[in-house]
Amino acid sequence: MISSTKKHKLPRLLLSCVILLSLFAMPFAAAAEAVEPELNWIEGSGQKVRLSNIAELTLPENYFFLDEDNTIAFIEGFQDLPSYREIGYVEPAYEDTMWSVYFEYDETGHIEDEEKSDIDAKALLKSYKDGQEAANEELPEYNHLFVDGWFQEPAYDDSLRSLTWALLLHDIDGEPLINYNVRVLTRVGYISAILVSDPENLAADRSMFESEILPNLTVTSGNTYADFDPSKDKKSSLGLTGLILGGAGAAVAKKTGLIALITLIIKKFWFLIFAPFLWFGKLFKKKNKDTGPVQDNLPADHSGSSPDMAPNVQNYQQPSAEQPDQNRFRSKFEAENDPNNKPPTSM
Repeated sequence: MISSTKKHKLPRLLLSCVILLSLFAMPFAAAAEAVEPELNWIEGSGQKVRLSNIAELTLPENYFFLDEDNTIAFIEGFQDLPSYREIGYVEPAYEDTMWSVYFEYDETGHIEDEEKSDIDAKALLKSYKDGQEAANEELPEYNHLFVDGWFQEPAYDDSLRSLTWALLLHDIDGEPLINYNVRVLTRVGYISAILVSDPENLAADRSMFESEILPNLTVTSGNTYADFDPSKDKKSSLGLTGLILGGAGAAVAKKTGLIALITLIIKKFWFLIFAPFLWFGKLFKKKNKDTGPVQDNLPADHSGSSPDMAPNVQNYQQPSAEQPDQNRFRSKFEAENDPNNKPPTSM
């Protein structure tokens, strides 16, 4: 077990704390009590670690890992609300690195990949733009977002059974944003990979994530896409197009207004990639780990550019989370298929 005490990046932390305190009227003493608990960090040596019972990750050297329970404890240590879909967390051991990866799992039913060769990026982009224009009409002006184009057009990887896409946006102040998504399909759902990075190191961090982490992710036997049994497994009606159109707005809409406020504050300073709902403390941490014995956490019996590509791709940031009953970033597909169809409320 390797115990850990996270220390935040103080200059930016103090600035954001002032804003947060004024927003939430939180006593300073209460904020100061948000101390990370003792966590069971697993140090990488090429061993396999479990992401719940859904997947395994071959953990390279110079990386640290938290399992499902410790990831949730890590989030709660910063007085944030987990989604309870978290199944793991990874970060590099290097003191001068800031990026990290969170993994979540959604059991939606089996998603067919029949559209993998027929994904219409142009039509999807139009749907996002139309949906966002409609959403802006129901939102206060300061919450308006504008879709500029693709950072990366939707692409399906047959070997990983993964779907990747990224949208470029900007807010009412002209601040650039990015919504970057990775979904790995499983027997009856999908795994989300959530990468947190900063502007100066985005290219290098993304390269390390895609070369050292994502290829080492393996869905466990019995849970793979190929293990789907149509005679007894639930089947999702999403499809790949539905996953793309629904993935950004639907998940975001479930988040609370407090998370939205936090993200709005930190977006001026940080680049969030893959994450529509990341929390304040994670983005200002610095690793300070004590050495100790390595433990494996395997349980015993757990069963290129296009005409639609926006030209400026530097310093983009993940859009903020939703306010209650609001779809701040949604597609036309979602707007037309919202069963509640209620007008949004403001904070």
